[in-house]
Amino acid sequence: MKGHEINLSQMLSRREKRADEQKFFLEEYNAPLISFTMNIPGPVKTNELIYNAFETGKNLILDALKNINAEINNSIEIHEDTGDEILLSIKNISPEKLKDIAIKIENENKFGRLFDIDVIDAEGNKLSRKNFRKCLICGKQAQECARSRTHSVKEMQEAVEKLLA
Repeated sequence: MKGHEINLSQMLSRREKRADEQKFFLEEYNAPLISFTMNIPGPVKTNELIYNAFETGKNLILDALKNINAEINNSIEIHEDTGDEILLSIKNISPEKLKDIAIKIENENKFGRLFDIDVIDAEGNKLSRKNFRKCLICGKQAQECARSRTHSVKEMQEAVEKLLA
């Protein structure tokens, strides 16, 4: 996959910063959060195709929030080699409703399998899906394939590129 490669240390550092940003938003606003990133395997986390898919997802989220008259306390958007992200603090909507919206977007969009839309309640608990996501390659449970390393990074990257094309 074309793009700037990152290493594990960079990815872990960004993950820590994201957790700090989430903690700050939770303390500052005492409201649920939406944390949207892309689920991209391998060392390339963003490029033009991935960024375009991210923008699609971000706009779907913002449109869905507008449709339910959600109020955004604050947001931060990040575009680094470690990936594209947006964090939103939502004022007047329950975390359960936000998770329903997130799952709907992930399930109904052509890039949805690459979307990672986390919802965190005001106490800092991440809401989980009720059903598992399917593997991009074989359609089995994604967590099982990841845990057992059923598919190579190259195979997964090819599947992502095919989906983005």
